[in-house]
Amino acid sequence: MLKVVGRTLVAAAALVALAACDLPFGLGSPTIRALNSGAADGLDAAGSFRIAGAYREEATQWKIDLELARPRTEHVLLSSTNFSLEAIITDHGSYFRGRQFLAANMGSDPYSQSLVQAAGDAWWTGLSAPAPVFPDFTSGSGFRATFLGTAVTSRTDHVSVGGVPAVELSGRRADVFVSEAPPYRVLRVHMYPGAVVDGISHADFTYADYGRDFGIGPPTGALDFADQSTLPPIYTVVSVDTSACGSPCVVAASLKNLGGKTSSRGPSAVTFTMTDPQSNSVLGKCTALVQPDVGHSATTTVSCPIGGVNGADHNAALVTAAADNSGVS
Repeated sequence: MLKVVGRTLVAAAALVALAACDLPFGLGSPTIRALNSGAADGLDAAGSFRIAGAYREEATQWKIDLELARPRTEHVLLSSTNFSLEAIITDHGSYFRGRQFLAANMGSDPYSQSLVQAAGDAWWTGLSAPAPVFPDFTSGSGFRATFLGTAVTSRTDHVSVGGVPAVELSGRRADVFVSEAPPYRVLRVHMYPGAVVDGISHADFTYADYGRDFGIGPPTGALDFADQSTLPPIYTVVSVDTSACGSPCVVAASLKNLGGKTSSRGPSAVTFTMTDPQSNSVLGKCTALVQPDVGHSATTTVSCPIGGVNGADHNAALVTAAADNSGVS
């Protein structure tokens, strides 16, 4: 009786020890088929997820933080050395903000640059802007065909991504990290140098927040460039009047509002500059605020005295006026 009990205890101890170790021949580990199916199907089944990281497009290095909600809603932060862009894409429209991006994609004419001034860091719509589209990284079928299946040439178990146990599936384009436990979700994609997918290279993306409600919706107060009357005031100088430039030297300008009367950060301003045409030296300046605003296509007049200048002494002087629609305080 004692011998039977002894053998039972030894067997039980062996089972405990075996459970604490990896099973031989890959027993207990997910199959490649299960990992492939879980990773690809999980991208399509997830109502939402986030992709964050960096990639290169042509010669530009980008950072991205993309919140994707099915079926067609996304919020993306995109930045490079030169500029940044934030975009919200919904069924109700596409909205963007990014001063440098807008300036780079608008015309160089005074009106276009006035639009950039007026927009500042506000949200805007009504102008097309490219939002990143990465179907091979976000759709199950594209991901499977690009990174999984026959594209996988090796496998490494028991790695970690952000503290989550994972399996590394490597191929000719990238290392793909899939969670070790069901439902085998994609955790990371690290592309190899030289590989190009969806027009980008050197991508290193992490995947997270599966099923999270990001609360993505249209921003309030967005400027609509397709409807000029809804924009903040955008004044352009029509003419400059120096007929009252005596002592004091009062100068005036006629302005036309190419925008609207919606609230802005502050009033527009017009700066007058008197210059000596012979020496190009500045003889004096003054600034006038545009108050109150007038409506779309309406005109108004502003004036101010240029201090320390007697118009009779500078008959040949040149007076120019420039409008600033950024909303000075």
